[in-house]
Amino acid sequence: MPEITPQPPPHPSWENGWAPDTSRAPGTRRLWLAGTLAIATVVACVTAIAVSHNAPDRTSSAGPTASAHTDNGPGLLSFASPSASDTAAPPKGTSEMSATSPSASASATATATAPGAGPKSSPSSTKPSKSSPSKGSSGGSAQQPSTTQKSVRSVNYPDRYWHVSDGLVKLDAPRGSESREDSTFTVVKGLANSSCYSFRTSDGKYLRHRNFLLRADGNDGSSLFKQDATFCARTSSYSGAVMLESVNYPGRYLRHQNFQLKLNPYQNSDLFRADSAFRLADPLA
Repeated sequence: MPEITPQPPPHPSWENGWAPDTSRAPGTRRLWLAGTLAIATVVACVTAIAVSHNAPDRTSSAGPTASAHTDNGPGLLSFASPSASDTAAPPKGTSEMSATSPSASASATATATAPGAGPKSSPSSTKPSKSSPSKGSSGGSAQQPSTTQKSVRSVNYPDRYWHVSDGLVKLDAPRGSESREDSTFTVVKGLANSSCYSFRTSDGKYLRHRNFLLRADGNDGSSLFKQDATFCARTSSYSGAVMLESVNYPGRYLRHQNFQLKLNPYQNSDLFRADSAFRLADPLA
């Protein structure tokens, strides 16, 4: 066999058109590709951030609208307490004390009233409204009381009047001239409040409460006496009548009980409203 002489591996040469690029360092191509990829990545990130920044914020834009429809704050809620029944409230406001003659009750159209706590004689035929007295004033502002002589008559015992007997004020039927004089009073502006009333007797004393009993005492000029002798007219559930509230004991009213005039706390009952309702009448004396 002929002897084969090994040939060296081919080397690139200028003859076959290819020669190594001696102007570029080894590995440059890979670095260039990596740099190109990094730049593309940065550009993509910047573009994504810009797009995200310019996109409308749907959550925040919808927030105020949703809040406007769903806000149930205190401004839209009412916490007002239910009003109490009118019949449970004591009378308020002021009422002018109108003078009525003893025969005025005959014109009443109701059939009966709750009897007084005393003897069952001569009950009135006037019947009050079942509702509580109005809390407002009866016919506007009350007139200032002027000095005038009057007698004070019970609503549910219209034949009985305030009468000073042994220093105390009772509810009695008029008898002789002396009795009629003791049942006649000068109604003046309240000693402690000029918009309220005080009652002066024929001998210059005043009706005042002491130990919650109504009595006739001389004016000692003290602040306590003036307050004890001052009563404010409040609207009664009986037409033309008033209830008289103490100035220094608000919530307590003059009423007759066993035909004795006393100062009692308001009671939500027909009996109390009848016993504490009075009308001014022409003077008996």
